[in-house]
Amino acid sequence: MSHENPLPRPHGVDSETDLAAEFHAIRPRLLGVAYSLLGSVEEAEDVVQEAWLRLDRSEAGQIADVTGWLVTTVSRLALDTLRSARRRRETYVGPWLPEPVVDAGDPADRISLDESLSMAMLVVLESLSPAERTAFVLHDVFGLAFTEVAQAVGRSPAACRQLAARARRHVTARAPRFAVDAGEHRRVVEAFQRAVEGGDLGALLGLLDPAAVLRSDGGGRVRSALRPIEGADKVARFLMGVQARSAGQDLSTRVRPVNGRPGLVQYHGGRPVRVAALSVAEGRITEIDIVLNPEKLRSAR
Repeated sequence: MSHENPLPRPHGVDSETDLAAEFHAIRPRLLGVAYSLLGSVEEAEDVVQEAWLRLDRSEAGQIADVTGWLVTTVSRLALDTLRSARRRRETYVGPWLPEPVVDAGDPADRISLDESLSMAMLVVLESLSPAERTAFVLHDVFGLAFTEVAQAVGRSPAACRQLAARARRHVTARAPRFAVDAGEHRRVVEAFQRAVEGGDLGALLGLLDPAAVLRSDGGGRVRSALRPIEGADKVARFLMGVQARSAGQDLSTRVRPVNGRPGLVQYHGGRPVRVAALSVAEGRITEIDIVLNPEKLRSAR
């Protein structure tokens, strides 16, 4: 988490063309803010689009800080969406995982993610209250001052400071450990892929942290584990079982960036059917988050 790259603060714009250009320039960052709060690409896109519509209907010439206005508006809309989404997620079948962000390669479709926002970190953020999550993400991840956070959350700067502090303690206690660079992470992911596809239980156990946790999200639409699987032996045997059941299904798996880190995307007939994000620390896999719910794989296409 860093304050080194806070959101820029340009001045207002003088025409609709300038307004649209300014919006499109900051759109990936706005999507990053919304996605960090919601864990859903589709909902993030809806929130950012609604912010644009509100900006387009406003007296833009009266806005001295267009970027600041957009960030605040997106944050408010995302917070409202998050509150209603929490109620829906209470009845979700099995573990709810964030929608994975698979690098599309097209800058127009890209979400600007902070390097800290792995799938595992987003799972931790799900355990915060909506207000705590918003205060923490805006201040600790995106570097906004508490006076700005207060405008989005609708509380005083002092209250937002307390919200962020509570969230920070919780995140620090539960945050995943990352102690490898991208190259080492990719090496572990590739070794994991070989072990699973080769049915090598011993090699797989050697790659898993003894306290490894696997979560899978099928949303009741696709077969998946309804509870987190804990412990290297149970995780390894679960994965071996999944691999055995998948035999002969014409599946192909590729290493792709998932939320900014090397992960695995499995395809059937060119269509993604599984996305796996792996957390790696000290050369071993500590967490595996597998998204199978087809509704959450649309952006991976």
